[in-house]
Amino acid sequence: MAVTVEDVRHVAQLARLTFSPEDEQKLVEDLNAILRYMEQLNRLDTTAVEPLTHVTDQGNVLREDIPVPSLPRDEVLLNAPARTEALFRVPKVIGER
Repeated sequence: MAVTVEDVRHVAQLARLTFSPEDEQKLVEDLNAILRYMEQLNRLDTTAVEPLTHVTDQGNVLREDIPVPSLPRDEVLLNAPARTEALFRVPKVIGER
């Protein structure tokens, strides 16, 4: 099955995209090249190939979740450019309507 200019225009309309005629033709060529490659891959014998969920056998490489004490609040607030009692003071980021 080949992709046509009408197919590209239909999908572009669904996605609310607009393309120049040159871009439409380029998309047709690119999509048809992808489909030809997929046809080539479909001809391969993969009956002895195990399905993959990941490319490697490596599992998650996360560190242990070990609780540690936090920095003292007074020490952290020494780095604050502005503060209110025991809190960081930051500029207002939500405006009024």
